[in-house]
Amino acid sequence: MNKIAVVTGAGAGIGRSVTAALLKAGYNVVLAGRTEARLAETVRLSGAKPEQALVVPTDVSDAASVARLFDKVEDVFGRVDLLFNNAGIGAPPVLVDELPIDAWDAVVGTNLNGAFYCARAAFGLMRRQNPQGGRIINNGSISAQVPRPFSAPYTATKHAITGLTKSLSLDGRPYGIACGQIDIGNAGTDMTQVMQEGVPQADLQVRPEPVMDVENVASAVIYMDSLPLEANVQFMTVMATTMPFIGRG
Repeated sequence: MNKIAVVTGAGAGIGRSVTAALLKAGYNVVLAGRTEARLAETVRLSGAKPEQALVVPTDVSDAASVARLFDKVEDVFGRVDLLFNNAGIGAPPVLVDELPIDAWDAVVGTNLNGAFYCARAAFGLMRRQNPQGGRIINNGSISAQVPRPFSAPYTATKHAITGLTKSLSLDGRPYGIACGQIDIGNAGTDMTQVMQEGVPQADLQVRPEPVMDVENVASAVIYMDSLPLEANVQFMTVMATTMPFIGRG
């Protein structure tokens, strides 16, 4: 029987790459994201069979929308084996006192509330399904460890994801629910093109940064979920080898 995976933010970037890899590996994948056309494009580009992929337009910042997503997953497949909790947005790169409150609220709503809503719904289904259990992989980002300049909302939410990951991992033990986190640094997508052109460093000098093929992230997620539920990759960092992260940059 094919594993059932849910991927949020599946319409672009890391979510699109991971979705394609899961489909290629034989998973049935439920694609969640705000824009139906982009989700459908992910399916088309993957070359997957129509019955392998289910597109469910979802706003993860809306708890009711997330509930409908997992109701659909249960109705169609009866279970979920993997949630890749990936959807996320950033905010304008400004000093914290210049950040509009609605920008903060939007980042918290998607990156933190959305991750919680999805984890909560997946956890509940994993707990009551038969056989019980499953795996949740949260996209923490390198920002779950260290900030970039002018990134308070994104960094704060990604640090919070680490706490969510640990709590889910602990609370899931009696039910065969494993939760791990992948912290990604400079995966090459449309959204990271700016890094190759130049981004502010800790000293506020603007310099280009190396990126890595996004397929490395997809391979890492596949590996994390390849383990039996008795084993868990609690935290994994996958990054461009020479990006300014370790040491003094």
